[in-house]
Amino acid sequence: MSDIAERAELGQPSAPSSDDHAKRWLVLAILAIAQLMVVLDSTIVNIALPAAQRSLEFGDADRQWIITAYALAFGSLLLLGGRLSDLFGRRRTFIIGLIGFAVASAVGGAAVNFEMLVAARAGQGVFAALLAPAALSLLSVTFTDPGERAKAFGIFGAVAGGGGVVGLLLGGALTEWVDWRWCLFVNLVFAAIALVGAFLLLAPHTTEARPKLDIPGTILVSISLFSIVFGFSKAETEGWDSPATIAWLAAGVVGMVAFVYWQARSNHPLLPLRVLTDRMRAGSFLAVLISGVGVFGVFLFLTYYLQLVLGYSPIATGLAFMPMTIGLVAAATLSTSVLLPRFGPRLVVTGGLILSAIGMVLLAQISVESAYALNIVPGLLVGGFGVGSVVAPAMQGAVSGVHHEDAGVASAAINTMQQVGGSIGTALLSTIAASASSHYLVGRELNPLTQAHAAVESYTTAFYWTAGIYAVGAVLTALVLRSGLLPDSAEGEPVIAH
Repeated sequence: MSDIAERAELGQPSAPSSDDHAKRWLVLAILAIAQLMVVLDSTIVNIALPAAQRSLEFGDADRQWIITAYALAFGSLLLLGGRLSDLFGRRRTFIIGLIGFAVASAVGGAAVNFEMLVAARAGQGVFAALLAPAALSLLSVTFTDPGERAKAFGIFGAVAGGGGVVGLLLGGALTEWVDWRWCLFVNLVFAAIALVGAFLLLAPHTTEARPKLDIPGTILVSISLFSIVFGFSKAETEGWDSPATIAWLAAGVVGMVAFVYWQARSNHPLLPLRVLTDRMRAGSFLAVLISGVGVFGVFLFLTYYLQLVLGYSPIATGLAFMPMTIGLVAAATLSTSVLLPRFGPRLVVTGGLILSAIGMVLLAQISVESAYALNIVPGLLVGGFGVGSVVAPAMQGAVSGVHHEDAGVASAAINTMQQVGGSIGTALLSTIAASASSHYLVGRELNPLTQAHAAVESYTTAFYWTAGIYAVGAVLTALVLRSGLLPDSAEGEPVIAH
C-alpha cells in the first residue's frame, strides 16, 4: 500500500516527492472513473429503455421505474453513505461501493423480467450512495496543495458535470451496436479498473475510535429524501395537484424539519449543522442544487428534440451533446485553476449561473427547421461553459474548511443537492412542457406538423423557465456566498483540518 494513500485517508498533507506526486494523479484517475460510473448511470439507461421494454415486455406505465428506482435509492441514502465513509474509512467504503455497484449492474444486465431489472437499479443506487461521497472525500484529503487541488477538482468537476452526456453517448452506442444489456454490463469494466487501482493505491484506514452512528437522524433523513424524490416523480407522472404528490412532498418537508431539529440536539449528528452554516459551503450546496435542476432538463428536452423532431439516431444524439461537454470540461478546468484562486467562488459561481441562463435562452430559439450548427451548438457551448463554472468550483467550496471527520458527509451533501435538483428539474420542467404543448394545440388541427410545432413549443418553454431558474439562482447564490477566497486558496492551507 502506498504512503500517499495512507496520509490521504488520515487527512495528513502529502509529502512533495515526485513518486507521491505521480500517485496522487493516479488516485484522481480511479476516483474520476468511479464518479463517471455513478453519474453516467443516471442517463445511460434512458436511451436503452425502448429496447429493454421490448426485451422484457413491460408496459409504458412501468418504464419510469427503471429510472426512478436508481434515483430513489441513491438520493435517499447519500447522507448515510457519506457518514459511513467518515466512520468506517473511506477506502473500505469506496471498495464496498465499487463491488456492490458492479454486482448490481451484472444482475441488471442479466435481468429476465421487469422486477429483476428494477431491483438491480435500486441496488445500483444503494451502492452509488456509498461510492460517490467516498470518492469526493478521498479527493478532498488527497490533494492539499492549493495548485494541485484546483486542477484535481477541475478534472473531477468536469467528470461529475459531463458524465450525463457521456451516458447518453455511450448508451446510444451500446444500444445500437451491441445490446441494451451492455448499458449495465459496461459498469463491470469501470468498476474493475477502479477496484484494482483502489487496492494498489489506497491504504487501509485503522482507528481505535468506536464509531457511532446517528440512527434516528439516519431514519429521518432517509425517509425525508425518499419522500421528496418520490414526490417529484409523482408530480411528473400524475401532476402537482395529485393527492399522492402533495402527500409525499409534505411528508418529505416534515421529515426534513424533524431531521434538522434532531441534528441540532444529537450528540453524534449524521449531518453536523456546522457543515451547512458556513456561507461558502451553503452557497456551494445551493449552486449545485440549481445547476442540477437545469442540467437534467437540458438532457431530457434536447434529447427529445433531437430524436423526435430532427430525427437523430441515439448515437447521433449523444454526439450532438459534445459541444456542451467540451465547454463544461474547459470551464471546469479554467474556473478552478485560474479563476477561483484569483476571484473566489462568489464571482465565479454566480458568473457561471448567468452564463448557463444565457445558454438556455439561446437554446430556446430552436424551431422545427433549426440547423444544428447555427441554432443548437452556441447554446450548448455557452451552457456547458456555464455549468462547468458552477459545478467544479462548488464541489471545491462544499468541502472547504470542513473538519476532517465531516469530509464524507459534506461530500454526500453536495451529491444529494445534485440528485434532488435533478428530481426537481425533471418533474417541474416536464409539467411546464406538457402544459405548453397542450396550450399550443388548443384550436389547432391535429396533424404531424402541428404536433411537431407543439413539441418544440414545449421544449422552448422549458428552456426559458430553466434560464429563469438559473438567473434567480445567480442572485440567491451571490447573496449567500461571502466574498473572498476559499480557505486553501487564500492561505495555502489544507482544506481538511488535521
